[in-house]
Amino acid sequence: MQPMQAQGWRHWRGSAGKGPARACTGCATITSTVLPPCLRVWARGQTSRRLALARFFREGRETVGPPGQPGPGTHTAAQAKAGAQEAASTVVSDIGATTAAADPSPDAAATAAATLTPAAPGRAVSPVGAAASPSAPQPPGFQPRRLLVFSCLVLGYAGYYLTRNSLTYTAPVMVADPSLGFSLAQVGTMTSIFPIAYGLSKFVSGIVGDRYSPSLLLGGGLIATAACNLAFGAAGSLHVFAAMWALNGLMQGVGAPSCARMLTSWFAARERGTYWGLWNVAHNTGGFAAPLVAATAANALGWRWGMWAPGLAGLVLGAYVLLLCRDTPQDAGFPPVEAAPTRKQQPQQTSSDGNSNSSTATATTSGSSSSSSGSSSSSSSSQPPGVLRAALDNVLSNPAVWALAFVYFFVYVVRQGVTSWSMFYLMREKGVADAAQAAARVSGLELGGLVGGLAAGRLSDILIRRSAASGQGSVGVRVKVVMAYTAGLAASLLLFQSLPPGTAPLLQWLSVAAIGFCIYGPQMLVGLCGAELVHPASVGASQGVLGWIAYLGAANAGVPLSLIIERYGWSAYFATLLGACGLALALLAPLSGLSSFAQRQHRHEQEQMQAVAGSGGDGGGRGDGDGVGEAKLA
Repeated sequence: MQPMQAQGWRHWRGSAGKGPARACTGCATITSTVLPPCLRVWARGQTSRRLALARFFREGRETVGPPGQPGPGTHTAAQAKAGAQEAASTVVSDIGATTAAADPSPDAAATAAATLTPAAPGRAVSPVGAAASPSAPQPPGFQPRRLLVFSCLVLGYAGYYLTRNSLTYTAPVMVADPSLGFSLAQVGTMTSIFPIAYGLSKFVSGIVGDRYSPSLLLGGGLIATAACNLAFGAAGSLHVFAAMWALNGLMQGVGAPSCARMLTSWFAARERGTYWGLWNVAHNTGGFAAPLVAATAANALGWRWGMWAPGLAGLVLGAYVLLLCRDTPQDAGFPPVEAAPTRKQQPQQTSSDGNSNSSTATATTSGSSSSSSGSSSSSSSSQPPGVLRAALDNVLSNPAVWALAFVYFFVYVVRQGVTSWSMFYLMREKGVADAAQAAARVSGLELGGLVGGLAAGRLSDILIRRSAASGQGSVGVRVKVVMAYTAGLAASLLLFQSLPPGTAPLLQWLSVAAIGFCIYGPQMLVGLCGAELVHPASVGASQGVLGWIAYLGAANAGVPLSLIIERYGWSAYFATLLGACGLALALLAPLSGLSSFAQRQHRHEQEQMQAVAGSGGDGGGRGDGDGVGEAKLA
């Protein structure tokens, strides 16, 4: 800032809201409610111009005289507001013109204007523009339409879980069929093939799928996986069974990344944890329906119907999604729930990047910044990076994402290990008579998980709001909730193992439900943490990486666990699951201070503004409190 402009800024600051207006030394303009030309020039040339304008709105619009009447040279609140709006439009148009001169692209001026759009009185100014406010009113009809889309996400993904778990509850009937001659090891082979195919598919679709319609992928993938179930039921040899189940895994991979993209489009950051938890009900709804549909049909009509019944249900649900789901609010004729950062503000992340789920509003809701393992830098390109380049910059080079991925690995070892083998454990060790009775007890896994997932999302949102004043990282807060759930999971496994044979069915059901409660909290929150760590454009990629590693863990719950059970018994099985819980806790501990992408972006922008203001102050000093860097965005 030039000395004359610095002096003018000081005089303008001194007059605003503190009595009679004074003339700006630099341009002799009354400065209490109209930003003087010298400051317009300065603001136009600095990266912190939004901060200057924010201070002007906050101080200028409150400039009033003594009680009862305006003082000399001052304005009423209404006049101050009008002056602020006039000045804002002037500065925005000036900056837009300057930007257009420097960058002749058609949307340059619009981008600059959007960056400087003033916030409504009484509303906080977002670090990436006022339009980013998550509480912006929506037109009539938005909530019903959003709930309809949300129902597509829940029912659609429940269909994925139904067609995914059908083999788990049909397998005991297949093993009992002498015409097939299946052994436990052969069932374990199919159980391992699926997660390998699924993890690979989720990884690829998470990265590449960002280029395609998520609603089309969700509905089309569900119809494809339903067809795989129908084909499996019509087959008759192990090789065909294995091929169909691997193909089912490949088709399943598009579901979760598609849902994650639509959740971040339809729900603002401050409510996303709650709705992510509600969407997680789909896991439990589909998982709960699987033993009721597949096991009941298999026991009553034969093992083939254990595959056909879920397949037919999947066809119906896939058609429902294709007909009614929409990718974004804009596709349904509504404005976005949050404004994305402008292209030039999208960072090229370094060590611990961004967040898809969170927009800037997360910084407001979750608290300012906290310790972050990395920083962001502004992108120098106005064009979005390629899919693979974005995945490399935002996800694959982010160590925090990989740490979460390996936490997911161990969570899924436990989850798939309990899902795949608990029925056999109950029948062989606890005296349960048949597969139908064992399936009824194992259904507690999904109902307990339903409550656990909802509670985890809601609890983490509440803790984030309460920790806002202390500046804790929102991702770190969720990680602490995951740690508490993981410790509870270890205790629940010990309880399940300690129940003696012949225990009342209700107690067995409750012990399984406790395991489900503690499994689905981490299962839901780890995915949400991964989404909040990366840039919004890379949410699908982050979910793909997490899913890929997670289902490698699930694959290890197939053949490896079956061999452990056959060679060393069920005690070794439980020891393996408890060891997985301990390793997950060890990986989570260093992540408890992580900030979300939005928080780091907010902090980085503030640091840039303060640096520019500090280097431009008169005499290089800030002892008198002058300088824009001192102001804080509301």
